[in-house]
Amino acid sequence: MPGYDGDGDAEHGLPSGARELARRVSAASALILAVPEYNYSIPGTLKNAIDWVSRARPMPWRGKSLYLMSASPSAMGGIRGLWQTRIPFEGCGSLVFPDMFALPHAHEAFDDAGRLRDAALGERLDREITGFVRLAEAVAPICEGTATPKERARQHAIVAALEEESELQGAAE
Repeated sequence: MPGYDGDGDAEHGLPSGARELARRVSAASALILAVPEYNYSIPGTLKNAIDWVSRARPMPWRGKSLYLMSASPSAMGGIRGLWQTRIPFEGCGSLVFPDMFALPHAHEAFDDAGRLRDAALGERLDREITGFVRLAEAVAPICEGTATPKERARQHAIVAALEEESELQGAAE
């Protein structure tokens, strides 16, 4: 994809790569993204792709469940970049899972069979992925508009309860 250019977007629309990525994002119920850290932040190419796809309508990122992970030879494992990566996705309406997985010393983290050497770290990753999948499955029918009548009724009940709670709290002064 070329660098995002608002004038070019207005004149020519989304380039083919952005249209294809938007199509793929729209088709997915959830995404797991492995993101490298560049200078403590998000890679420029990923930010550019987010920007282009955010121009598609309906917005493909909105309501999309995302799990972010990284691996790095550094002691931080790329976590600083993951915090920066959350920002544009959350701004576009994605549901970024609260936990993120950063694998430090990635070049030494796996045994010859491809398993994580640190069993506790592997167990943590399993728990986080399981939690992410459960959450993504729970919100997908609502976010994708495919909820059954029973799911919609439950959604309305939750909204009503939240509204009632808001009324009980009163307006801030």
